[in-house]
Amino acid sequence: MPAIEVFAPAKVNLALHVTGRRADGYHLLDSLVAFAPVGDRLRLDPAPAMALRVTGPEGAGVPEGPENLVLRAAALLPAGQGAAITLEKHLPPASGIGGGSSDAAAALRGLALLRGGAVPVAGLERLGADVPMCLVPAPARTQGIGEELSPVSLPPLPALLVNPRLEVPTPAVFRALACRENPPLPDLPAFADAPSCIDWLAQMRNDLQAPAIATAPVIAEVLDLLAALPGCRLARMSGSGATCFALFASEGEARAAQAQLRAMRPDWWSACGPLGDQTAAAAPRRL
Repeated sequence: MPAIEVFAPAKVNLALHVTGRRADGYHLLDSLVAFAPVGDRLRLDPAPAMALRVTGPEGAGVPEGPENLVLRAAALLPAGQGAAITLEKHLPPASGIGGGSSDAAAALRGLALLRGGAVPVAGLERLGADVPMCLVPAPARTQGIGEELSPVSLPPLPALLVNPRLEVPTPAVFRALACRENPPLPDLPAFADAPSCIDWLAQMRNDLQAPAIATAPVIAEVLDLLAALPGCRLARMSGSGATCFALFASEGEARAAQAQLRAMRPDWWSACGPLGDQTAAAAPRRL
């Protein structure tokens, strides 16, 4: 039986509005997400049981035991064909771009192909709200606690992603949130091109950005640096941080901005590419 390879793309919150809080403590969100052509890679080799090995430039410190979301996702499946999973990490952990959740979703897609079945959906909420939205890595509006998914049409958005090599704990950011009842996103218009979409996004916000900066002030430095890059039309934080993104009118501008940023801050993680639909790239394939 051949091995399976799966791509786990980064998830970017283009806008994230916190609209309330449930009695059980979960926050209500209204967010617009898209996916980047950068991410982690998984290889699944048939094996008697499930096992995980983590490699890659961002793999240091990532757990290989049952607490890893990849193995937690695999544990939701009925007994059957096991796999020796190699997770090649290229996304920084705990960085606001859904790396662990996308890894778990990719593992489920790969295991479904390995076993010849469908990707399971029951019980995924136990893995967190980001895992269901990463199963189909295409632009979507997410509401509720992340369980309400509505596909949307967006033009490809040339982007530069930057992380200052800092892990930001999500609970700390939510604790620092001053207002938990904010206006939701308006209805999305039809966008003619990337600039019109970026202009609309500039009127939106990430309600977690201010509390994240209070928790990790370096995020403000990242945003200021991105906003000053030639061609930057919007600089914003993704998720609960610390990864931030800048949007441009063209991929050439984004690549030039990345080169300039790397010259100034070679110690920061960065990646470049158009945000949008990564469904085809993330489809599992046999080796």
